[in-house]
Parts: sequence; C-alpha cells; structure tokens
Amino acid sequence: MEFDPPSGGMKCRSCGHTDAISSVQALMANRHSFAEAVSQKVSISEQTVQISCDGCGSVVVFQPPEVAGTCPFCGGAIVAEPKAADPLIAPDGVLPVKVTKNTARTEVARWLATRWFAPNALKRIAQPEGISGVYLPFWSYASDTTTQYVGQRGDHYFETEVYTETDSNGNTVQQSRGVQRTRWSGASGEVSRSFSDLLIAATRAVNQRRLAALEPWNLQDTLPYEPAYLAGFKAQRYQIELADGFEKAKEVMEAEIRNAVRQDIGGDEQQIDSIQTQYAAVTFLHLLLPVWIGAYRFQSKVYQVLVNARTGEVQGERPYSSVKIALLSGTILLLALMIWLLTHR
Repeated sequence: MEFDPPSGGMKCRSCGHTDAISSVQALMANRHSFAEAVSQKVSISEQTVQISCDGCGSVVVFQPPEVAGTCPFCGGAIVAEPKAADPLIAPDGVLPVKVTKNTARTEVARWLATRWFAPNALKRIAQPEGISGVYLPFWSYASDTTTQYVGQRGDHYFETEVYTETDSNGNTVQQSRGVQRTRWSGASGEVSRSFSDLLIAATRAVNQRRLAALEPWNLQDTLPYEPAYLAGFKAQRYQIELADGFEKAKEVMEAEIRNAVRQDIGGDEQQIDSIQTQYAAVTFLHLLLPVWIGAYRFQSKVYQVLVNARTGEVQGERPYSSVKIALLSGTILLLALMIWLLTHR
C-alpha cells in the first residue's frame, strides 16, 4: 500500500482498497529543545533503506517496494546497492502530499508551454515517469531573543541658506532657501523579540531561490510524522545539520532584529554601530515537506523543475536550445529574403 493524496489514506496498488491513517495529535506543541537535540537519533522507520547518488551526493530514503531508480535531484542513474537507513534526527512532522502526480504533470506541461526555445529534453519531464515525489527536509526553529545595541540617532532640521543667482535681466539677486541638516546623537538600548516557525531548508540538492519561491507551505496542516506517508515516495536526508541550520535562522532573525533596533532608536535616520543578541528557549522541529521534482541533464548541466505538492506552484530552470533558435533565425531570414525578392521583381 502507498499514500494516496486524494483520499489522504493508504491505497493498495493492486485492488484499490483504501485504509485511513490513524488520527494524530497536534504537532507544534511537541517542539524539541535545541540544546538536547543531539542525544536523540533514530531511523525514519525500521523498514526504510537509503541510497547515495554518486552524481550529486544526495542521500534519499524510501520504503520497499519503492525503488531508487534515478536520482530525483540530478537525473542520474543510481547504481549503488541500498542499505538500512542510518540513524538521524527523526522527522517530527510531515505535510502530506495533496497534489497528485497527474495534476503535477499537467501543471508542468502548462509551465513548459510558456518556455520558448526549450530543448526537447525539457518536455520529457511532463511524461508519466518524468517526475518523482520527494519529501524535502526542513528545520523549523523558535527562539526568544534579547539584543543590546549601540548606535546613532539622526534628527532632521532646516536652516535658511542665502545664495545669489542671475535673473532673466542679467542682474545678480539674493535668494534664500531651507536646507535640511541632520543632528546626530548617541543611542543605546535593548530590544526583545520572539520568533516561531522559522523555516530553513536542510537540502543543498535543490536551488534555494526556486525552493523559496514555492512558498507558502501552510504549515498549520502539518501532521506528526507517520511512516505510512513515505510509502510510494522518497525522502531526502537532511544535508544541513541542525546547528548549521540555526546559523541560517539567525541571519533571518537578524534582519527583523535590526528593524526593531531602528524603531527603538527613533528619529529620522538611524545608524547601528553594534548589536549583541542572546538566544533563549531555542526549540526546533524536523519537518518533511512534499515536492514533485523533475531533473534532466542538458549539455553536461543539470536542470530541475519543482512543483509544490500542496499547492501546485511550479518553479524551474531551463536552458535554451541553440538548434531551435538557429532554425527560427534561419526561417526569419528566409522569409525576409523571399519578401525582398517578391517586392523587387
């Protein structure tokens, strides 16, 4: 049996019988302490196996009878033997697939229709076996922050400035105007902010800008992890460790903290000389979010097309076919020559 997006249950491949997945409790209340995280590592489930791709280095896990086949991230054939999944920080939650494979292929086909001069290899992604369902790993962080800052506050004021100019009659005349000045004064203080559900992708195998463009994910629908959701799909092991992911989360938090500091300084302009932030009550969740992904190689470069398996949003990379561009250019030149010949007979 495998997870069936339309019914939200488990469906038999042979007879079509569907079983409901056991009901689960709310997830977000069961966040883990960041400081204690390294002590708990288990496999995704006892049945899962994993395999590494020699092409891009990604590690994907899956449950039999699902097979590895080709790598969903680079399109290369996986020839290594699978092995039992290594222990890791187990997933806490999963956002179940909602968009079916057929729907995803339809959305990709629509996206392809707007890609002029795309090579034929790109069109193969819209074929039945051209895309794979993959759960990508994410870290969701929450933290309280306290920040001490030192900076400068700038307040605008105006001074009258007298200047001379030549009028239309050639006479020199004096004029006055208001000129804006800025008075700077020292500022220091403390701001506090609380952050929750800071989502950091724990994969390096997918273009981060394209992945960010797939948002929103509607995390309120996330369910506690159940191995049954993995049946029929693959899941990528996280490539960015928990601590490294939190460093990325700090960068996201810093942008908002700096805005809070500027508001606290006040005035018309602000300069921040230094900030020192302390992080407390840091917690996290390990989430698996679903995408349909198609990957192919064109002239030795890997291209990917991603579909948000919850909303159907499509993001992708594409090359340009030099052959198609050359053919179109030749056709235009031929038509121009024919028109010239007809008009000069």
